[in-house]
Amino acid sequence: MTIKLSPNDGLLVVNNLEKRFPIKGGIFGKEVASVKAVQGVSFAIKRGETLGLVGESGCGKSTLGRCILRLIEPSSGEIFFNGRNVLAMEQEELRLIRRKMQIIFQDPFASLNPRMTVGSIISEPIKIHGLAKGADITKRVLKLLDLCGLRAEAINRYPHEFSGGQRQRICIARALAVEPEFIVCDEPVSALDVSIQAQIVNLLQDLQQELKLTYLFIAHDLKVVEHISNRVAVMYLGRMAELAPAENLYEKPRHPYTQALFSAIPMPNPKGKKQRIILQGDVPSPISVPPGCSFHPRCPIAKDNCKKDEPVLEAKAEAHYASCWYSS
Repeated sequence: MTIKLSPNDGLLVVNNLEKRFPIKGGIFGKEVASVKAVQGVSFAIKRGETLGLVGESGCGKSTLGRCILRLIEPSSGEIFFNGRNVLAMEQEELRLIRRKMQIIFQDPFASLNPRMTVGSIISEPIKIHGLAKGADITKRVLKLLDLCGLRAEAINRYPHEFSGGQRQRICIARALAVEPEFIVCDEPVSALDVSIQAQIVNLLQDLQQELKLTYLFIAHDLKVVEHISNRVAVMYLGRMAELAPAENLYEKPRHPYTQALFSAIPMPNPKGKKQRIILQGDVPSPISVPPGCSFHPRCPIAKDNCKKDEPVLEAKAEAHYASCWYSS
């Protein structure tokens, strides 16, 4: 059970999105179970905003991001972009709308074709969408390289000739090649050194201001998310646990899972003390999600009704939502 949003509540609006991966078995290959990767997720992202998305590995963050772009087909729910229903689009209409919705992948080396030069990689989407011809394509590629902090001579080189940070800049340039409005940043700095992470995050922020971009920023590093995000959403086992403005969420997290997650953030002062919240047990399997609140087997404040009644994502303060029966 989730909140219901209007298609015009933001540039991107997601309503009750679900994704289940079937598990088949037996002689006839019938579905015997399913992995519940995303369960009833709803949120909106306003134009020019950055929504950070955090959670443990396997909680469904990347699956959610790819479902939004229909790189993975959702099982049910609604996705609206600029007020238009993305899930109702045919292939040709979807191809056109994808110009405005792009993605930056986690591993810059795996997402670049090693047999193509940087110029070919960046110019390919320009050619596919017919945005330029002839010498104009090269001009656009050079402009994108400069915009992303790369030299012009990179145009004739191959991905393996660059460092990890430079390869991620190439991926960003490729995403920008079709003039998008919205970009899913799928853990774009997790494979990079800390010093390079800062450069890429600053680049993304500069590009956002210059090109009026909107981001869904998926990451594990909670300090990076705090730095870049206007609002932050926390996922647990495929469900939305909490959603709030970044400043409010980091100052006073209201869901027990978010409180435990944030207690693990390292302190800059090595002599400083922080009360760690150690959760008991392991994350349940997404094949067999616990009834009621999916967090109740590990929750320190769980009560009997948490085991059978699924909590609603509801307002706990102004613009601050949490799916917990007993959070303050």
